Amino acid sequence: MEKGRAEARFVNLERYQTLREKIVDYLKESIIKGYLKPGERIAEPELAERFGVSRTPVREALRQLASEGFLIILPRKGATVSPITDKDVQEFYAIKSLLEGYAARIACKRMSDRDIKRMEELNEQMRALAEKEDVKNFFKCDNRFHDIFLKACGNDKLYNLVHSLVQQFERFRITALSVPGRMRDSVRQHEEIIEAFKRGDEERVEKLVKANAEKGAEILVQEIRKGKV
Repeated sequence: MEKGRAEARFVNLERYQTLREKIVDYLKESIIKGYLKPGERIAEPELAERFGVSRTPVREALRQLASEGFLIILPRKGATVSPITDKDVQEFYAIKSLLEGYAARIACKRMSDRDIKRMEELNEQMRALAEKEDVKNFFKCDNRFHDIFLKACGNDKLYNLVHSLVQQFERFRITALSVPGRMRDSVRQHEEIIEAFKRGDEERVEKLVKANAEKGAEILVQEIRKGKV
């Protein structure tokens, strides 16, 4: 009897998590594609009705999106789509550039052949995803690519700091990757980064990793100033 109840709770939890993830994906896509505009309020009752759920998974989804920079949640006002300003973008990418560049420099002499091979495999996957314009899965592979050298640097505090930062501003990176041509350009930059790691060129790998972040900032700021974000 206890086993049956435990299994039922597990199934309910799994279903609950799946529903939350569906709501998260739906809202992310709506924000990135511009269906939901900055400052627009997210109506909990409408989302609950759309997905046929209670408000609990809806609220969990909204909290997750707020932690990733997609939404702002204010007391008694609820959730609204957060704006993207060129100042926010420049500040985020400046910090990301410095931290990741430093991590790559430290990791350069620590990278194993297996690490480099995995980076090459991921970049080939990203090349195929760029051809399909599959931003969602490209973004996931890009995170794994950067994770390899961030972990290889051996500094847990630095790794956690970068991870927390990029998670908070996930929207910026996904939006930048959505700009036509950016995914293919990123694959080319990754090829240069891999070659620098192979040669053990600390100075060049730091420079290239910084340039990868700076290019993301440049593209996104241009889109903001054109009024496309």
